[in-house]
Amino acid sequence: MQTGQKGERLTAAILFAVGAAALAASDAVIVRALDGAVHPFVIAFYRALFGAILLVPFLAVRPQVLSSTHSVGQHAIRAVFKLFAMVAFFAAFGMGPLADVTAIAFMSPIFVVLGAAFLLGERPGARMFAAALIGFAGAMVIVGPSPAGLSLAIFLALIGALLQAGIQLILKSMSKGDSTSTLVVWNLLLTVPISLVLAIPFFTMPGHRELMLLALQGVVGTSCMGLMTHAMSLAPASVVAPVDFLRLPLVALGGIAFFNETIALTTVVGALLICLAALIAARARGAKASN
Repeated sequence: MQTGQKGERLTAAILFAVGAAALAASDAVIVRALDGAVHPFVIAFYRALFGAILLVPFLAVRPQVLSSTHSVGQHAIRAVFKLFAMVAFFAAFGMGPLADVTAIAFMSPIFVVLGAAFLLGERPGARMFAAALIGFAGAMVIVGPSPAGLSLAIFLALIGALLQAGIQLILKSMSKGDSTSTLVVWNLLLTVPISLVLAIPFFTMPGHRELMLLALQGVVGTSCMGLMTHAMSLAPASVVAPVDFLRLPLVALGGIAFFNETIALTTVVGALLICLAALIAARARGAKASN
């Protein structure tokens, strides 16, 4: 691939990842807006259901998108990882401040960078590792010494981060054989029945307001998954993952605007570290594209 084309692919990947980060921040705000009225397993089911409904017209026009180079079992493994990651984060967002939970979630890019190096054979380079570590440090400054009441939320966010890292590494491998559309469609189609089985013990019919929010979340979640999946298919995971740090200031703004959450000095310091990490990652990307 020529240098110019490679640079364009990297730039496109970064833009898609930025869009995914913005949608992921919106997702967190929607979960908080549900205010505990819907169980996390039920939220996951409706999110998958409305997302699948959104894809019906697309499938009617392009049924060939279901043709996959991977087995149903491989897609199911990814769907299970995705489902439990969502449930962990949904529960965490319902218990702790949005910025704190999101900060813990930023351990996922650290795991992705390390996993990409050790499992996928990628070479992120010293600056990309530094960007990931600085971003992680910023997230930890924001969390600080957590009150005992937030320990469960932080633990659930950590579980979600581990699962999310696994998903991104699986995506990187699967995207070599399947298109973005195929990966998104199979994930949603398999998540609906799996999440339904897990949601039945907790199921209660949501009210009209909750159904509207869940439908919106389905659209947001499907779009976010499509953008991140495409980004991972265009560039190394070690380039795409640090962009997700942008989610933190966006989530913090959502917490202020909609839930009157306050931003502590530690949040400001942590956000500055995360911005520095994003700058280092961008410079590393530019240098890599010019080679």
